[in-house]
Amino acid sequence: MRSLTLIAPAKINLYLEIIGDRPDGYHELSMILQSIELADQIDVRSADTQAIRVHCDHPQVPTDKSNLAYRAADLMAMQFPDTFAKYGGVEITVKKQIPVAAGLAGGSTNAAAVLVGIDLLWNLGLTQSELEELGATLGSDVPFCVAGGTAIATGRGEQLSPLPSLDNLYVVLAKYRSLEVSTAWAYKTYRQQFGNSYIRDTNSLAARASAVHSGGIVKAIFDQNAGEIAQKLHNDLERVVLPTYPQVLQLREVFANQEGVLGTMMSGSGPTVFALFESEQQAQTVKLRVREAIPDEDLELFVTRTTSHGIQIASSL
Repeated sequence: MRSLTLIAPAKINLYLEIIGDRPDGYHELSMILQSIELADQIDVRSADTQAIRVHCDHPQVPTDKSNLAYRAADLMAMQFPDTFAKYGGVEITVKKQIPVAAGLAGGSTNAAAVLVGIDLLWNLGLTQSELEELGATLGSDVPFCVAGGTAIATGRGEQLSPLPSLDNLYVVLAKYRSLEVSTAWAYKTYRQQFGNSYIRDTNSLAARASAVHSGGIVKAIFDQNAGEIAQKLHNDLERVVLPTYPQVLQLREVFANQEGVLGTMMSGSGPTVFALFESEQQAQTVKLRVREAIPDEDLELFVTRTTSHGIQIASSL
């Protein structure tokens, strides 16, 4: 049986602005997404039956049809029934490194890896844009996770415009294992509290979404100016998550008070908080200081760095 091993990087948000409501019920967003080296390993193997099976070494990750990796395989089977009939089912094994329910697109990057893996396993020859289009039906973050790197994301997050890669920034991530923040709750609460400020006119929505292309953080990325990038970090969802989850607020404040931190912010809908650094030594030092400041065994801390790629093939047998 043929098998592939793929590396599926996590992502952080460097920028997240909620512009208004969309006709489909989602929010119109302007975001800047960034891949990081912290990654899961996904093994995709041809099976003897027509079944799709998912295995995972993390007890919180479901292995049934609710798993995005399973749904990605099921999508490929439905989209390419003749090929599915020819090659049979797939066995997917997820080895988790990305913390669960963390706002780091762990499930989405697993799904992206499965799309890429099955494309190769079944010799479909899909283009990156075709894989991204399929991914968009699974979730807003999946298209970005296919390509990775640094990108502007608009619409509900599925419309991507690549930016020059940032691979020179180190990142410390902090997340309480037992703490989860519902993405649906965060956006619903934001709408309830700040919906009166939403742009209503469709043309104005499009104009505001396109304005991020000329924003200050985009210029800083083109200039590869780490300090300026860090100063322009922005996440609208902090306005509802930080007042409700004091542990997340505390993490942000502890990072902000450490020497060597270029900037700090919550990623996505949380609860992960990240800080940016120019060197690995600074990142490792601050990781230790945060551990000393918050000696809670429930707190996970990771040192990683930005990366210029999305899904990668580690091996093929």
